Amino acid sequence: MAHYDLLVIGSGPAGQKAAVQAAKLGKKVGVIEQKEVVGGVCINTGTIPSKALREAVLYFSGIPQRSIYGAPHRLKETITIEELSLHANYVIKNEIKIVHDQMARNRIDMISGTASFLDAHRLRIQHRSDLIEHAADFIVIAVGTEPSRPSNIPFNDISIIDSDGLLTLKHLPTSIVIVGGGVIGTEYASILAALGIPTTLIDKRPRLLEFADAELIEMLQHKLKESGVILYHEEEALEIKRGDDNLITVRLRHAKSLQASTLMYAIGRVGATKALNLEAAGLKSDHRGRLSVNEHFQTSVPHIYAAGDVIGFPALASTAMQQGRHASCHAFGQPDRIDNSLLPYGIYSIPQISMVGASEEELTQADVPYAVGIARYKEIARGLLMGDETGMLKLLFHRRTHEVLGVHVIGEGATELIHIGQAVMAFHGKVDYFIDTVFNYPTLAECYKVAALDGINRLPRPWPQYR
Repeated sequence: MAHYDLLVIGSGPAGQKAAVQAAKLGKKVGVIEQKEVVGGVCINTGTIPSKALREAVLYFSGIPQRSIYGAPHRLKETITIEELSLHANYVIKNEIKIVHDQMARNRIDMISGTASFLDAHRLRIQHRSDLIEHAADFIVIAVGTEPSRPSNIPFNDISIIDSDGLLTLKHLPTSIVIVGGGVIGTEYASILAALGIPTTLIDKRPRLLEFADAELIEMLQHKLKESGVILYHEEEALEIKRGDDNLITVRLRHAKSLQASTLMYAIGRVGATKALNLEAAGLKSDHRGRLSVNEHFQTSVPHIYAAGDVIGFPALASTAMQQGRHASCHAFGQPDRIDNSLLPYGIYSIPQISMVGASEEELTQADVPYAVGIARYKEIARGLLMGDETGMLKLLFHRRTHEVLGVHVIGEGATELIHIGQAVMAFHGKVDYFIDTVFNYPTLAECYKVAALDGINRLPRPWPQYR
């Protein structure tokens, strides 16, 4: 049995960064990974594969240039799952190598097997028929999540799949019903519709992605419908059956039944904590397998930390990395902090959506006097060069102080563009900064200047008026 300063369970973004941070502090670190490859859901089944799929679909479908060359424009008429998977597999392979190299450079022990607690300091690791034990002063649980698979859904991983199952299919669906209009369901609906696959999206809520700006989501829903997605709001799948003809039939609560060749169940994910034997360490997960933590990511057992998707919202790879770093810093007495007020959100639908700061709904509810400035991609040379004439940047700022309060973007490049606004907000910058600053031409960054001018010119005098 080896003794470590820190043992990390899981090699996804949170686990990687927790391990590297501790190693940089000169600590003896081990990372336990139950899968044959490192990287967790982020690299292997979630973030990276889905975004690689999106990039491949944009390339083959020709969508970015259709406004210029016409709606029928596409690189290939027939696109196969093998062609789409090629891009994903290339990126996954390289990301795995990067993680392995990083662990090796920092002299972090990689331990293969499934971990379970023997007590609050000791872990048993089973790899095939081998059993070993290791102990640590501190432990970080970074096991991530797995798709929810209710017992009443007849999954067969061929025609009825969960949200991780698309790239494991042998063929692209000829039609698909997606149950669940969260981030994953919305992203996949837009991607599959871009391939020309008849797509139906079912969601219980009145609109998609209720945490996002209402105006942007209205635009997204319009684009989804334009691409052929049939949206069912405030609807629920009561029964899912696979018929003798291999068609999937979905009985709905309000509307008539639907049929498709494939169904993706994309409602929720649960913490991958079942195998951990948490009780032996004095821990307990909630009904969705998630762990509760304090502001330093300590569980109810102070030397055991948890980070990443296993602790729930916001469940982003970007935040998971910072949570892992913070957990290690706190464990070993190093100062560190996370600014949770400025977390950027990225939704990789077609088109993209990204946001940082407050929304109009939040500012209205808090009775904050705010102003709005809008820039549309079709007003920006770079937007026209890209062929994206529907994108938009919305800038929210305080009517009296001019401090920037929120930025919301829809359109290609949104998840990159958002960070300009995030940086200005981090220093409590004012909308005037965008007016006075020179941006490269032609770039999407010019949207900030156009939106700032639009917003400031809406204000009544004596505020200065700009051309």
